[in-house]
Amino acid sequence: MIPTSPPPPTAASIRRALARAADGKALDQGEAADLMAARGDALDELLRIAAGIRDAGLRDAGRPGVVTYSRKVFIPLTRLCRDRCHYCTFATVPHRLPAAFLDRDEVVAIAREGAAQGCKEALFTLGDRPEERWPAAREWLDARGYDSTLDYVRASAIAVLEETGLLPHLNPGVLSWAELQRLKPVAPSIGMMLETTATRLWSDKSGPHFGSPDKEPAVRLRVLDDAGRVGVPFTTGILIGIGENLVERADSLFAIRRSAREYGHIQEVIIQNFRAKPDTAMRGMPDAELLDLAATIAVGRVILGPGARIQAPPNLIEGEYDLLLRAGIDDWGGVSPVTPDHVNPERPWPMIDELAARSAASGFTLQERLTIYPEYVRRGDPWLDPRLAGHVAALADPATGLAAEGVLPVGRAWQEPDEAFVPGGRTDLHATIDTTGRTGDRRGDFDSVYGDWSEVADRIAPEAVQLGSRGAGAGLAAASGAIERRPSDVLEGLRLAATDPAALLEERHEAAAMALFTADGSALDELCRIADDLRRDTVGDEVTYVVNRNINFSNVCYVGCRFCAFAQRERDADAYRLSVDQVADRAEEAWAAGATEVCMQGGIDPKLPITAYAEMVRAIKQRVPGMHVHAFSPMEIVTGAAKAGMPVREWLETLRDAGLDTIPGTAAEILDDDVRWVLTKGKLPAATWVEVVSTAHELGIRSSSTMMYGHVDHPRQWLGHFRVLASVQDRTGGFTEFVALPFVHTNAPIYLAGIARPGPTWRENRVVHAMARVLLHGRIANIQCSWVKLGDEGTVAMLNGGCNDLGGTLMEETISRMAGSANGSSRTVEQLKAIAAAAGRPAKERTTAYGMR
Repeated sequence: MIPTSPPPPTAASIRRALARAADGKALDQGEAADLMAARGDALDELLRIAAGIRDAGLRDAGRPGVVTYSRKVFIPLTRLCRDRCHYCTFATVPHRLPAAFLDRDEVVAIAREGAAQGCKEALFTLGDRPEERWPAAREWLDARGYDSTLDYVRASAIAVLEETGLLPHLNPGVLSWAELQRLKPVAPSIGMMLETTATRLWSDKSGPHFGSPDKEPAVRLRVLDDAGRVGVPFTTGILIGIGENLVERADSLFAIRRSAREYGHIQEVIIQNFRAKPDTAMRGMPDAELLDLAATIAVGRVILGPGARIQAPPNLIEGEYDLLLRAGIDDWGGVSPVTPDHVNPERPWPMIDELAARSAASGFTLQERLTIYPEYVRRGDPWLDPRLAGHVAALADPATGLAAEGVLPVGRAWQEPDEAFVPGGRTDLHATIDTTGRTGDRRGDFDSVYGDWSEVADRIAPEAVQLGSRGAGAGLAAASGAIERRPSDVLEGLRLAATDPAALLEERHEAAAMALFTADGSALDELCRIADDLRRDTVGDEVTYVVNRNINFSNVCYVGCRFCAFAQRERDADAYRLSVDQVADRAEEAWAAGATEVCMQGGIDPKLPITAYAEMVRAIKQRVPGMHVHAFSPMEIVTGAAKAGMPVREWLETLRDAGLDTIPGTAAEILDDDVRWVLTKGKLPAATWVEVVSTAHELGIRSSSTMMYGHVDHPRQWLGHFRVLASVQDRTGGFTEFVALPFVHTNAPIYLAGIARPGPTWRENRVVHAMARVLLHGRIANIQCSWVKLGDEGTVAMLNGGCNDLGGTLMEETISRMAGSANGSSRTVEQLKAIAAAAGRPAKERTTAYGMR
């Protein structure tokens, strides 16, 4: 808990912190807070240190001595807001406005005027979700066919792109992961000020954010992280002088740094000073002092480092340009020759010529940038959606990524470029993975695409750390130490497993369930025997399998899942893309070989056309009408829906109408966001996975369910995962089977980085498969074991411990083989029958939905 009144820094503590900063040593929160109080000679020294760090960063960026700005227009789409910030004059009430929103023509007119005067950015500023507070906002949206303010934001951004060529920068407030997915294709950058991490300023009645649901710091920190997971170049910052103390202010900067390091998406940090405004609850508060602002900027530069881009608004600084340049800024933000600053209307923008002159007086050259910073312009994928690439390229200097001189924006179609998705690359990877193998053990951007590994490691739960630090044979000891297993709990767990297995999912029996997850020796043998009895009673002795083929249509992906060794960059040696015809060819080959199902998944390829998903399904059905199409993970579905600007339900209906039969319940990993955000970086949250599969089930599209375990997880998260699956099945009944997926570690980035453990132990494999049978009894009848990951002998053991299904022949299995699985990429029917026979059981071919053939 941060104290509201921490002890004031002393001259000695400031000197110590200055010495550490000068030596390039990392500051802690207390030292950073002390430095913010520096004045006089100490402040001058702090500014010198910060300016040196900034100058080093500009040299590294290839633009020494350059301070940037963006020429923009300000589009106040709506001034209505559901929040009640005590210092804000932007938000107002409906009767003070001519309309709840600017209409489309007004938006385009503002953008056109800006384009005529050389502006390149359209800054959309608006209140958070006004329709949830103001009926006038809800009525305005309803009358025009928009479900939400964000739907209208998206439509308005597209209109600006198509009719004026200006690049939208969106500031719509708090956004979910799914909403960020929907807005990324229409805006090169998005922003939201963190403002502060001081929760008391939100929770206390006297606080400036009291009564504002979107200003809760935990909510805003989640937005920062979600923006990184989605790969959005993101603008954030802090607002100083609103009642926070210096320790809280430092904490806010450290929070931004953590997110920036983990995801690499924070393109700029604004450090803004509070200015009191009339007609607000905080009109009597003193303005933040400019020396306080300068000290905070300098400390921000020391904390955030040379690669950070730090901005201070030039219309709020009373002409102290030199002071802030000395403090370490390298950007003046957006400046408009057309529109006022609607958030601070009493303080006009400086003229751009004046800004250039004042910058030059301090030894800097002023250069124009775009709303998306040059680093992200040059990187392209995955930061820039292909539909925006042409708009950005038309305004960017290809050499620097800054704004091109003398270029005026011109409207252009917002659509996928025809040449973006080019089939080719290593399209024989499905076959040669078993002969020549992969080119290297990691992709070319290993050191950057997954974020800062030290920040990732700090997120791992203590229980998982204990499991990961075990020696050979020590897994049970580590797990038991975390869970405190008692013999009586084991006995109670075994009793329930035999008599009322599903009851083990109930919270009142959690100790017994957790004891079974750590069972070993005779207790584990008994658990497996009980699970096998349940299997026999539920589905009999037949071991089922399906004759199928996996088709991975692209392995180009920039999501950055830290466990995935399949994903490649477009230019990597092992990267490939299949055309629609090639996908259909493989389906036809599979049919000729006796397959009844194709399982089709691919990377989240940013250049895959929106139409490709349905086109692949149609092509297969046209070529092989009887083939069952089992395709597209929930991640693929939610990404496709977002790109198309459609609700998930509509997108699924489109795929179903094209011929989609069922979907794989992959992309689940562990349905606990604490472990997902370590394991996957950018993949969909657990709640979104549940939403997608539940919606599919409601539409008659059944799915499998899965769990990948043995990485940075622990048994309590396994139990939570099974509870989520059970609750979905209780509502929809749409799961056909459960598939346990042991983590294959060999080439997994998170293992190569030294964070994940080397897959599950043999004991854990046995217990997870047995517990799946026990915990899902009465809900999901079919428990599948993966021969790809377990090998033949391991699969036989799982068949004797509760499993009844072998999955499929696969014909090609590239994903696990790229991760380092040594068990091949296909099995014949005869080989699958031999595995069943080794378990003493007959084998029977099934359909995807478990009808017998």
